Amino acid sequence: MTALTPLDELWLTEAVRLREEHAGLLDDEEANRRARASGGDLQTRIKHRALWLAERDGMRKALHHWKQGARLALIGLAVFAVVSGAGLAFAALGDGQAPVNVFWALGSLLGFNLILLMSWISGVLFAGKSTAGLGRLWLWLSEKLARDAQAAQLAPALILLLQRKRLNRWLLGTCVNGLWLLALLSALTIMVLLMATRRYGFVWETTILGSDTFVSLTRGLGAIPSLLGFSVPTEAMIRASGDSALSIENARQAWAGWLVGVLVVFGILPRLILTALCYVRWHVGRRALALDVNHPGYVELRERLMPSSERLGINDAAPAQLHAVQTGPAASQSQGALLLAIELDNQHPWPPALPENVTDAGVLDSRESRRTLLDQLTRFPPARLVIACDPRRSPDRGSLALIAELARCATATRIWLLPAPDGQILDADRVDDWHRGLQQLELNWTDNAPLTWLESGHD
Repeated sequence: MTALTPLDELWLTEAVRLREEHAGLLDDEEANRRARASGGDLQTRIKHRALWLAERDGMRKALHHWKQGARLALIGLAVFAVVSGAGLAFAALGDGQAPVNVFWALGSLLGFNLILLMSWISGVLFAGKSTAGLGRLWLWLSEKLARDAQAAQLAPALILLLQRKRLNRWLLGTCVNGLWLLALLSALTIMVLLMATRRYGFVWETTILGSDTFVSLTRGLGAIPSLLGFSVPTEAMIRASGDSALSIENARQAWAGWLVGVLVVFGILPRLILTALCYVRWHVGRRALALDVNHPGYVELRERLMPSSERLGINDAAPAQLHAVQTGPAASQSQGALLLAIELDNQHPWPPALPENVTDAGVLDSRESRRTLLDQLTRFPPARLVIACDPRRSPDRGSLALIAELARCATATRIWLLPAPDGQILDADRVDDWHRGLQQLELNWTDNAPLTWLESGHD
């Protein structure tokens, strides 16, 4: 999976906050502990906590699927834009059997585009937001193509995050103007190809307007294109084209150049400029994105992530489900070997004789001892960890959750299911429960003392 960008980290943090607002607080004891151990300011700790929860609960994978869906949706819209642009060109020029009415052709190529362009600009300038349907369609398609239940909060989280800096308009503006630019470029390409392979005649027609109106309109629209080198029909050509399509080659070329020039100047160039402007504003603005740490959802985390005094003890209820142990710290980040036990009684002599390079962490039999050890392991993760358990006890959900949390702090972990004390026999059903629970956590276990592996890393 690709590395997260700064925007992705903020995005996932907002998604976790929205999820907790709708479904209640997540089981975050370990996430809070790791965030406190990571240090930094409140925003850094909030992000660290959220990213750990997102990784654990599958939201990071859902983000990857959402972005894949966004790319597919954008590709689909781009294909639609290319096909639509080609359709505009065919509709404007026809099959060459009849003369082309230049102003009908111009209306076909630019009319709908100009109406939507004015609507988008008005929305940005006066309403302060972009109401582009194509942009909203893109977000909707992205969510549908993600096909991941964990992606439900991603689109709302992105919108809320971008609204703080009013970046929605620039992201959607880049998308919308870029798609229209692609459509107009497709129309220009097809139009040039048609003109290069077919003979077109150009006329203008009217019932109530005079020829002077069309002369002025044609010359006015061609003024800027002429500065860029596009040809403009002479006044005589314009007046003559009001009666019938001129067969003169120069007239055909002049009208063709005028039509292409008007499309470029009044269609393609505005969309190109707006696409570049929106992209630059989006690119610059996203660097200034940050969490609103004064939001009530984050204010509640302040005491847990930056406590004024350290509290010991675990007060949260056991999680509703267990999560498989993820990869622990890399070998380069850990060192040493550690042996510990969970809730042993006096019938088990403890600790056993240990090699010199193995440390005894004692027996975890209280909330305080668990919290203290977890804090230490987070800061100084061991390379190898053995957790001794008494299989006479039931493997309840809390014990398995603690084992999983301990195992995530070590590079490699083994579970030692201790033999029964002299004169006692282990309950086979209870041992099977331990095996099933450890299989769910994807942890290895042994009935024999794994001290050789603990000392040297192999058996």
